[in-house]
Amino acid sequence: MILKMQNSSSQYVVSGFLHRARAICQLVFLMIIMPFSIKAQTTSYNQLSNEYQFGRMINDRWSAEVYFGATFSSTPNESRVLKTNIQRYFMVWAHYFLSPRWKLSSSIAYFYNKDVPDIGQYLSPEWRLSIQGIYFFHKTRYTLSTRSRVELRYIMNAESLFEFKYRYRQQLKFMLPINSRVFRQGVFYVMTSEELLFKPNAKTTGVTFFDRNRFEIGGGYFITDDIQVELTYVNEFMPRDNGNEMYNCLSFTFTFNNLLINLKKKIFPKSVEDEQVP
Repeated sequence: MILKMQNSSSQYVVSGFLHRARAICQLVFLMIIMPFSIKAQTTSYNQLSNEYQFGRMINDRWSAEVYFGATFSSTPNESRVLKTNIQRYFMVWAHYFLSPRWKLSSSIAYFYNKDVPDIGQYLSPEWRLSIQGIYFFHKTRYTLSTRSRVELRYIMNAESLFEFKYRYRQQLKFMLPINSRVFRQGVFYVMTSEELLFKPNAKTTGVTFFDRNRFEIGGGYFITDDIQVELTYVNEFMPRDNGNEMYNCLSFTFTFNNLLINLKKKIFPKSVEDEQVP
């Protein structure tokens, strides 16, 4: 009986926190976009994206990841989502665990952009360097974190010339396991995040300082301790001087940790056991 009361109390606290956090995010979002919504109409686009993440722990402090992804979208000239592949990309990440609460990361990425509505209906490849820090609020029943990221983008403009652009991103993310108290094999989970993006020098090019609001909600499943799949809905709102834009995206993410090591264990179990013998 005591355990049931504790679980009920914990769920009540989590539910209350989610409602308050979402209300605060919505209030901040509305305060930011209200001036833009009054003077401009919004054009909506539907999208489908998929991403494959491969990660590996190097030691107790360092880990590395490689991402591959693609995005399909409707455009002003084509309403069918799967008809137009607007973006393909890959990223290489390095993570350093400074403490149990802090994780510092950096990445280099290449984006092959073509027909991206937000950028323009032209080829616009991009190199991107990112530096970020993630702070974890340690909770026993759920995971709460905040992320700060700075992006240096070297991107081709409409005149086929590369130029540097800067962007700052601030995110709040919440994850909750459903059928367990920890994230492990066989566990379903729900997640949501709210992120604000800013372009410091955007006004010089006729675009607002506030770049966009990115809201994500969905869930996932741990097939094994090292393999998980995630399905989310992503809504991005972008206020623009000549008309606001909104993306509605269905996103699939597949994560594989220590893939080569696990395959080696399956295919050559004997050799792995021999390597572990001192």
